[in-house]
Amino acid sequence: MSATRPGMYGWFAVALSGLLIAVPARATVSAGSTPAALHSEADGDAAADRQAVSREIERFRSSSISISQAMAIAEARHAGATTADISFDGGSGVPVYRVKTLHKDRIWRYTINAETGAVEGGEAALPLAELDHDDRSNLAALGTITHRLADAVRVAEQAASGKAISGGLVRERGRLNFAIVVISGDDLKEVILEPPGARGK
Repeated sequence: MSATRPGMYGWFAVALSGLLIAVPARATVSAGSTPAALHSEADGDAAADRQAVSREIERFRSSSISISQAMAIAEARHAGATTADISFDGGSGVPVYRVKTLHKDRIWRYTINAETGAVEGGEAALPLAELDHDDRSNLAALGTITHRLADAVRVAEQAASGKAISGGLVRERGRLNFAIVVISGDDLKEVILEPPGARGK
């Protein structure tokens, strides 16, 4: 179970400190100078890719529902559910958020209309037993930490001075982290947050 992460060609990391009390312990922000930084200049479709990214960002900015609202809508479907992964999809038709929540022994998948907040197409459940070992391990760790993806989104938006467009769990160098992609001006920034207590999970 990992966050939707754009290609990060040429991105650099900058450590941030002193974010907030009682928030994920460490944050790293990676940024490109423009959405075009997501694509190699040698790529023959670079101009088309830049336009597609720009359209996606524009649709996100014009949406009425924020990523935090979409998470709250999905989590309200089952008492005690927590979001494991969320991403904005403005590629076709009505823009939506694709949300995966963890509740008991299942992953629930929702499509949330980014204009109205309505759940489209019902919900789909997948038993954790059907996931691979790494995904089950990550989700088990998610259930043991006190911070939620919603907390990480708030910290990431403040750290990167923008609005989150996607987020989820990633495991890097054996550590479970939240990875949040934030739109800040014309830049896409990835914020990596290590929740307290996640080390070694």
